[in-house]
Amino acid sequence: TLAIDNGLIPQSLTLSSYPNPFNPEIMVSFAIPEMGLVSVNVFDIRGRELATLANQHYQPGFYRLNWNASVYASGVYFITLMTSDTKLTQKILLLK
Repeated sequence: TLAIDNGLIPQSLTLSSYPNPFNPEIMVSFAIPEMGLVSVNVFDIRGRELATLANQHYQPGFYRLNWNASVYASGVYFITLMTSDTKLTQKILLLK
């Protein structure tokens, strides 16, 4: 699921996830201040990529994605947002 709030332009690149800890779905929110290619990925504690939530060009704005981790074990995971010049990472905890 992807949603955009038109009319608002963020001042900086942001990444947040709610709820954290989660079971089994988490909402990933991010803000993009300028147009560009954005990649949002989920990694396990060993650095293996488990899911690609987004990999496309976005207009400036606020976005939300959902990740369903019902097939994964409890533990620590990382959500990474990458643009052409910035990388943000957030630690999340899956509790079953």
